[in-house]
Amino acid sequence: MGGVTSSIAAKFAFFPPSPPSYRVVEDESRGGQLYIPEVPRRDGVDVLKLRTRRGNDIVAVHIKHPKASATLLYSHGNAADLGQMFELFVELCNRLRWNLLSFSCLIDAEANFMLNVHGGTEILVTSE
Repeated sequence: MGGVTSSIAAKFAFFPPSPPSYRVVEDESRGGQLYIPEVPRRDGVDVLKLRTRRGNDIVAVHIKHPKASATLLYSHGNAADLGQMFELFVELCNRLRWNLLSFSCLIDAEANFMLNVHGGTEILVTSE
């Protein structure tokens, strides 16, 4: 009975917005830089597409604070997406004075969570 209960709970508790609340667009006037048109454009924000070891593409947002001494790797819950969380991320960066990297969980988040985290940490190691 426990397996059925957790399966039903998962279907109601963990549902990403469908369709996602954001799109990723290339800005040709800025050399193909990616951005999310549904959120305000800001300096110090990079929108990235990451490829996991299994070949899945995920989207990440890297928000940089000019006085940061640390970077927070933020994994949002899979009942939300980057478009919905963006303003919270900006506020966290401003209050903590940290950089923040968060990635989408648009693929089977439970099965691929560590692959998503690995892709995020690779970006941090190579860009910081």
